[in-house]
Amino acid sequence: MMEHIATTPFGGGRMTARLFVHQRNTAERQEKLRAGEGGNDSGRADKWQLMRALTEARQVYGIGDRTICVLEALVSFTTARELDGTAPIIVFPSNRELSVRARGMAPATIRRHLVALVEAGMIFRRDSANGKRYCRRDDNGVMEDAFGFDLAPLALRATEIFEAAEAVRAEDRAIRALRSEVTLHQRDIAKIIACALEEGRAGDWLGFSDRLAALVFGLGRRTAPALLAGRRDGLLHLRAEVENAYLSSLSEQEMSANDLQSEQHIQNSKSDHPFEINGRETHAGEAANADTRAPEQKMAISLDRLKRICPEIADYTRDGIHSWADFMAAAELARSMLGISPDAWRKAKAAMGGQAAAVVIAVLLQRGETIRSPGGYLRDLTEKAGRAAFSVYPMLQALERAQA
Repeated sequence: MMEHIATTPFGGGRMTARLFVHQRNTAERQEKLRAGEGGNDSGRADKWQLMRALTEARQVYGIGDRTICVLEALVSFTTARELDGTAPIIVFPSNRELSVRARGMAPATIRRHLVALVEAGMIFRRDSANGKRYCRRDDNGVMEDAFGFDLAPLALRATEIFEAAEAVRAEDRAIRALRSEVTLHQRDIAKIIACALEEGRAGDWLGFSDRLAALVFGLGRRTAPALLAGRRDGLLHLRAEVENAYLSSLSEQEMSANDLQSEQHIQNSKSDHPFEINGRETHAGEAANADTRAPEQKMAISLDRLKRICPEIADYTRDGIHSWADFMAAAELARSMLGISPDAWRKAKAAMGGQAAAVVIAVLLQRGETIRSPGGYLRDLTEKAGRAAFSVYPMLQALERAQA
């Protein structure tokens, strides 16, 4: 028959069947470990590595970050770097000292989190007869008895906790990959739709855009993996339809001339530099006639400065923004995420110029928390641009001043 320990295993808290069984199983396992019958599991672990693993796997055990903070404070009262669960690991801090190491947490709050740790099976209470926490030492200063909190259950669950943390990390990696896949499909579909609309291709492009908006609506950092996987599959099907529709709209001449056209586009892009005149985009070929349309001609803002003012637009690219083409593609994707319809986007580019409209999208994205209706805001700016009463510069300057 197992001998009863001198301290009270249940402490001043309420005894439950679950706690009784846990106490019994822990004592039996300690006996086996001391007898060398533990197998590969030694019941020992580096305390800070163990705390890090438990922090990563805390949701598996139903404990929060504040509870972890209290447990970390308790662990800090042990002198050895390694926790050895083969015997009780009793710490007996005063309420005041425990509060200090728990970042000044209130005593009542600490008591609540201690209860959570006991219920989660991470610690035991080993209270004295009067409920105080202290230790007895012999004449030589050697500890004979200690009354407080037993950390042995934490050490004995080390292998389980490390495995749970690794599973959480693997799940996080899978979710990140899934989110990346969703973003890439969304970006590519939006680019194809925008290209088809600009080129006037035959097809239900507005319908495709509405379906894209529905598939990405409500997605965020905390979206459940199952929902993300479903949206990913929907985007895969939509992408196949959009790509087939675009290819079907190409003539045989376009299909055979794609390589030549791409080469000409690259050559032209070296000499055809965009300018902005009162918020309207023009090109070097039009610059000679610019004075007949507007009295003032300015070079467009540099891409580096624009990225500093509007850094969030870079989240909508895979490898960052290195050129205006990257910036325009990111704006196209961000436009759909902001809920701006293809029609409003097309009109904005027609009134402002494609580059200026993309800058507006970057500003709207940067000021997302203060603008309730990005679509309505863009339509208002489009109307002003149609009256030659709009320029992107004041928006950028205001945003830059606010950041400074």
